[in-house]
Amino acid sequence: MTTRLPNLETPSFACFGEVLWDVLPTGQQPGGAPFNVAVHLRQLGLPADLISRVGDDELGTELLAFIESKHLRLDYVQRGHTHLTGVVKANVDDAHEVTYKIVQPVAWDYIHYDAALEALVQQADVFVFGSLAARQAGTRETLYRLLEHARFKVFDVNLRPPHYTKEVVRYLLEKADMVKLNHHELAELMAWFSAETDEATALQWLADRFGLQAVCLTKGADGALLWANDQLYSAPGVPVAVTDTIGSGDSFLAALLKGLLTGQEPGEALRFACATGALVATHAGATPTFQETDVHALLAAQPV
Repeated sequence: MTTRLPNLETPSFACFGEVLWDVLPTGQQPGGAPFNVAVHLRQLGLPADLISRVGDDELGTELLAFIESKHLRLDYVQRGHTHLTGVVKANVDDAHEVTYKIVQPVAWDYIHYDAALEALVQQADVFVFGSLAARQAGTRETLYRLLEHARFKVFDVNLRPPHYTKEVVRYLLEKADMVKLNHHELAELMAWFSAETDEATALQWLADRFGLQAVCLTKGADGALLWANDQLYSAPGVPVAVTDTIGSGDSFLAALLKGLLTGQEPGEALRFACATGALVATHAGATPTFQETDVHALLAAQPV
């Protein structure tokens, strides 16, 4: 059965989950995958909102100011009095493979369900979420309820041990329309669900098993694979001088979603997404400012 991705002129997005401070050796920087994706969608000219929660503390106040500075509305970023704003300690000793120590519980573990969130998700063309926000019952229950109102659901797998279970990940896969994951995550999922080890076969298997319209595998410097429209697409990595890879996967996802959902040929969308992720990796932090023209310039500089 052929499944076609939506074709929208200007898709709108609701990104759900964590917003936090990444604590780096050079200082602290705002982060959290859903936040990063929302920022990059906005930079690519698409309407995007963030659903999250911060604490009623100094870090929360600073985070709200930063969110606003990135032209995201604060309407759906809740403020809680009980739990502190989220903090993650990032280890960047290996610039190509950042590791994280994620503090819990924090404010984004307690995103409350309300009518405003439900209305936003019903109106948005695309709902983006990950597994990390589902680690605690509070936010997980809100996520599960919102998924019932979402039109097109994008699961950014984002496994961060020990903050997930097989049961929760399986549930999110069953609810998703599109999935993005890296090669480590693909290997783990295949160990859970299937004997498939070949990447291309595994992507098709996931699509068939969970009824997905698209599955994307990111491979860092080695590029990416995409199963969409019942065929496999690939794109090479774009060589750059890496500063750090924080936020690269999130910018990749934003760029890929823009291309795929506005009718761009999937192979071209994948190539543009790889270049976007590479461009962000040349900067420090998750949400450097860039324009589409910068990505096209990077692509144009690549040898044919």
